[in-house]
Amino acid sequence: MYNPDRTDLEILRLLEQDGRMSHKVIAQTVHKSITPVHSRISKLEKSGFIRKITALINPKLIGRGLTAYTQVLLKVHSQESLENFIAEAVKIKEVMECYHMTGTFDFLLRITIRDMEAYNELLLKQLSNLPAVAQMQTFFVISEAKYETAYFNTV
Repeated sequence: MYNPDRTDLEILRLLEQDGRMSHKVIAQTVHKSITPVHSRISKLEKSGFIRKITALINPKLIGRGLTAYTQVLLKVHSQESLENFIAEAVKIKEVMECYHMTGTFDFLLRITIRDMEAYNELLLKQLSNLPAVAQMQTFFVISEAKYETAYFNTV
């Protein structure tokens, strides 16, 4: 496994702040030439430190203004049951995140959707039909106090 040094960590921090930052600007910031920076970024990608570089979209501006956190309890806890649930849950485009959890419920889903009416339709037509679902409980986001994607937060 690749063991990142201080320069690699600084490159990760820079890319978190701006994924479009050019290798030239990164090289200038970390006081290296472009070729080693390119090589380091490639190593960080290949070793899994960088999952992907993407744009963060404002969900409200694309018609996905309602965020719901849905806890799911399964009837059966066999490996097959868990795998089947995951396989089907991740196919739902409104499911942005799916976590297998400890505690009372088995899964936590983060869902973004247009509005409550659309959520109700999703619940009736898709969520309730997921494999082995025994119970669901949903919490709706009223307001967002903090949304952070950077692990190397500079604040």
